[in-house]
Amino acid sequence: MPELVALDLPGGAAFVEAVQRVWEAGDAVAPLDRRLPGPAARDQLAALRPTVVIDESGERRTLPGGQPVEAGDALVIATSGTTGDPRAVVLTHDAVAASARASSAQLGVDPARHRWLACLPLAHIGGLSVVLRALVTGTPVTVHNGFDADRVNECGLRGEATHVSLVATALRRVDPAAFTAVLLGGAAPPAGLAPNVVTTYGMTETGSGVVYDGVALDGVELAIGKGEEDGAPGEVLVRGPMLLRAYRDGFDPRIAGPDGRGGWLPTGDAGELHPDGRLEVVGRIAEVIVTGGEKVWPSAVEAVLAGHEGVREIVTLGAGKAVQPHPREVILAHHRIGDPLTIG
Repeated sequence: MPELVALDLPGGAAFVEAVQRVWEAGDAVAPLDRRLPGPAARDQLAALRPTVVIDESGERRTLPGGQPVEAGDALVIATSGTTGDPRAVVLTHDAVAASARASSAQLGVDPARHRWLACLPLAHIGGLSVVLRALVTGTPVTVHNGFDADRVNECGLRGEATHVSLVATALRRVDPAAFTAVLLGGAAPPAGLAPNVVTTYGMTETGSGVVYDGVALDGVELAIGKGEEDGAPGEVLVRGPMLLRAYRDGFDPRIAGPDGRGGWLPTGDAGELHPDGRLEVVGRIAEVIVTGGEKVWPSAVEAVLAGHEGVREIVTLGAGKAVQPHPREVILAHHRIGDPLTIG
């Protein structure tokens, strides 16, 4: 049976080479998040269940309690999902290739002229998919060990990379004009984006973004499940060749869709499909706030608050919901629905 090889490596050329060697051996890769504290790191290992680990020494160490993967599996990657508990997603080589080719075709990436920059955490699909996209298509890639705004800007301005994938907080700190295209994901996009910034929608279970600027990539189908009440947004459903095979525990979350056929992934997001086929995501179904008998989507509130010049980042919560610690040096505006808003 193929092994699942955990990579305990920093970002860089050695990481890319390790992925290639593991794949050439017929095994699958499980990138580890090196930033996690001890208890969280143990939870991650318990979810991934790798059989072998490779660290900076280059040695392969067998891990107790590991579980092999199936033939054709390329990647097992942790996702928090909607519960916050680690869960592991299994993606096959076919799924990884489908995602890479559809994304590259949509962006018009030419391996002879373009080069990717990977600067987001490689233990998450948003960062790792850049490396996988480059490997599948033969496009050159530069991999940084984490995000450094100055290094990213220099890389683009010097022509050392043409394409990069970022999240909104990182985008605010770089000049998007330094790149041919910037993929933006991870959260609702801010207003006033540069014309070369492409907003993406996707998740670990979809092998990265499957909707670019509201339009599904080639091979991707979208549908909307029935809402809880007439006129209410329904759940976004996705089907396509880049979806997960299953979770690591063997559970396949795909269901029958409105067309009566199987293979649809419920995303947990509410949304609408416009007549031109464009997808509008309203927010996470589990996060909707009911106040005064009305449903309020936090993303809509945050979009309004984000337009205030005194706000850098926002989190919107219903009264009584706990706020998790946030990284230092980030200014937050905490606003409970129904309370007066004050921005100091």
